[in-house]
Amino acid sequence: MEEMNTMQVQQVINQFAGKKVFIHLETTNGAYASHKDETFFSAGAYIRNGEICYEHGKIVGDGPYRVGLKLPYGWVYAEGLTHFEIDHLGRLLLAGLDFDGKLAVALELSETPFE
Repeated sequence: MEEMNTMQVQQVINQFAGKKVFIHLETTNGAYASHKDETFFSAGAYIRNGEICYEHGKIVGDGPYRVGLKLPYGWVYAEGLTHFEIDHLGRLLLAGLDFDGKLAVALELSETPFE
């Protein structure tokens, strides 16, 4: 993954607007490692292969970045994004890495389901 390029990311967000796309959205504050410290409260959210069709979307901020996708009756929103990749399948992969380089948030969009 590369550091965020807002112009490239915005272009792909625009290309997916109005189409049915599959979404992967995940947040974690250490849920995968919470067993190491029983006093640490761990929380997260996860959806994979949810199908959405957003009207428009936008990436904003000075870094870390936020992406919002406007649905007909609401929003999908991810905050804390730092890196991106447009893979060989044309999927938009966005990640927010913490100061140790560990995943804190992921937002991914694809015209085909994620495996």
